[in-house]
Amino acid sequence: MTRAILLVLLATAACARFDHFGGPPSFSEVERGSQSAAMYTVPVSDTLLDTGPGAESSLWTDGPDSLYADPRAARAGDILTVVIAIDDEAEISNRTDQSREGSEELDIPAFFGLPQRAAAILPDGATLDPAVEISSNSDYQGDGSVRRNEKLTLRIAATVVERLPNGALRIEGQQEVRVNNELRELTVTGFVRSSDISRKNEITYDKIAGARISYGGRGQISDVQMPRYGQQVTDAILPY
Repeated sequence: MTRAILLVLLATAACARFDHFGGPPSFSEVERGSQSAAMYTVPVSDTLLDTGPGAESSLWTDGPDSLYADPRAARAGDILTVVIAIDDEAEISNRTDQSREGSEELDIPAFFGLPQRAAAILPDGATLDPAVEISSNSDYQGDGSVRRNEKLTLRIAATVVERLPNGALRIEGQQEVRVNNELRELTVTGFVRSSDISRKNEITYDKIAGARISYGGRGQISDVQMPRYGQQVTDAILPY
């Protein structure tokens, strides 16, 4: 059973690599997913608009192209720009010193003549004076340091895929750029408030609740930099 599971996992991993075997990796399907579904969904308010003669040339239409409408994203299918400008730096340093020393001693010089009687039957060198003697000494030192520096500056168009009952907007964005045989992928998801969207229809990443930002890629160069699957399995199993 274990061998069958391992073979299935290896076959799945091999299929992912064969996707760009001898050529560039393929793009993801744009027409599938929650973004495409949200764009094809017609809001109920749009079905109630006047669609009679002259409606397209009217200056008082309530659609997104209206001269007086708010250009900011507010409903499912609308598009906004997410500005990602991460420049974080963190440094943590900890040091711990601990030392302890203890000593215990129990003497029985006289206890109904027991020490004297025990001395007569105990082997040479053994005595009840002292009867018990314990000493301990421990020393511990710890030193740790963590330093991280991350910088990422990107812009991506995201789609409002759902408007929640409390008025918040759930957004999803995906961008793929292929250069030669390497595909760069950028994804962002999260929840935003309509009031946090600027008049330019933009929102910064620090105003996205539950933000999930991923920047990576796949292709021949990424495959070379990744350890082989056999090596990853042995690294996870071997205890040393």
